[in-house]
Amino acid sequence: MGAPARPGGTAAGGWPGPLARLGRATRTAPGRLRLAGALLAVVTVAFGTLTAWQVESRAQAAQRVVSYSQPLSQAAADINRALADADTTAATGFLLAGAEPKAVRDRYEQDLATASRLIAEAAARTTASSPAQGWLAALNQQVPVYAGLVESARANNRLGYPLGGAYLRYASDQMRTVLLPAAAELTAAENRELADDYAAARAVPWAAYGLGVLALAVLGWVQVVLFRRTNRVFNVGLLGATAAVLAAVLWLTVAGLGARGALQESEQKGAAPLRALNAARVDVLTARLAENLHYVARGSSAKYADLWSKTTEHLSGPDTSQDGQGAQAAQGAQDGAPRSGTLADALRLAPAEAEGAVADAGQQYRHWREQHATASRLEHEGDYQGAVDATVTAREADAAKTADAWFNGTDRQLDQAAGAELKQFRRAAEGTDGDLRTAAVAVAVLSLVAAVAAARGLGRRLAEYR
Repeated sequence: MGAPARPGGTAAGGWPGPLARLGRATRTAPGRLRLAGALLAVVTVAFGTLTAWQVESRAQAAQRVVSYSQPLSQAAADINRALADADTTAATGFLLAGAEPKAVRDRYEQDLATASRLIAEAAARTTASSPAQGWLAALNQQVPVYAGLVESARANNRLGYPLGGAYLRYASDQMRTVLLPAAAELTAAENRELADDYAAARAVPWAAYGLGVLALAVLGWVQVVLFRRTNRVFNVGLLGATAAVLAAVLWLTVAGLGARGALQESEQKGAAPLRALNAARVDVLTARLAENLHYVARGSSAKYADLWSKTTEHLSGPDTSQDGQGAQAAQGAQDGAPRSGTLADALRLAPAEAEGAVADAGQQYRHWREQHATASRLEHEGDYQGAVDATVTAREADAAKTADAWFNGTDRQLDQAAGAELKQFRRAAEGTDGDLRTAAVAVAVLSLVAAVAAARGLGRRLAEYR
């Protein structure tokens, strides 16, 4: 006789009622088929659900790379560059004083307007919890302060007061010690977010692959057991379920590899070259600022000459020429390309579409350093005005004879290269989120197809017991 039932549906052996019934069901062929069907349904649906969730999260990360992280990273770099260019242009206008061309004044005002607009746009798009918010707030507060100092310098300079130079140097010190460090921290914060989104978008969904392999293993095991018990080689339903799961795994693999390859290309040919290029552009602007401020200070301090030397060494490597002014360091190799520094990094990482522009920037920079050496020689000979005339452009007809022209050529070529690299980034990265979302939907549908096909295949075997 069987063990008497206990209150609460528990058998005498201590097993709860449902587990006891499950144990009894597994001792019959129909019960084992029903249990196998339930197991296959759970595994295949879990595979589809988990895969869809993991792939969707990667699609969202890929979308953030294109529409959020990289634009904010580039905006931060553009803020940095616009502020540095404003400071450089303000110093140029100060040296020209009453002869300042309208284009120089317009460039300065455009730089400040661009920086203010980008700060406002970045603040609107950045979450409140982002560390970038603090740097954006500091920049938003300090830009008007800097602009006020520059206007005081201009007003005193027009009146011929020496105090104007002190105001401009103080404004530039505020730019280099407060605004540009904040812009650099903002750029670093946005670059970290971009790197995190890249990592999330390219992550391999190992859990999804694990469940996919498990689903294929369970399907194979059920088919082997059926073959041994029924001597029937094929079960159409289970074969269809196996094909659906296998197709889902292959789709996941192809879409994942395609997205990873596209994102890798977008970083190698777009995001990474842009970071190197932005660093070189800021160095170019800092070198130009040091060059101008040296003459604003009328050579009364070695501070700006030292800043020039330090910045150009960071930009193109140490100057190895005997006179300390020669262009050999800027030339580097025989083709004029720098051997080290941020400009060499920008050239090394540049994709084919931007390589020519970066190389041309290196040539322009080499001529700029030669012209800087000429101006320095004139200053050492006591010809201060001649040194200034060799540095800034008071008249358009004299533009080709000044360091100003070569600086502008360097900056223009780097800007052209930045545009080409940004296009490369967008060409490679755009659409990856859509491909991943398509894969997520496809895997979810195929997993449901597999569950239905497995149920139909086992249902035909169950019908034989009725």
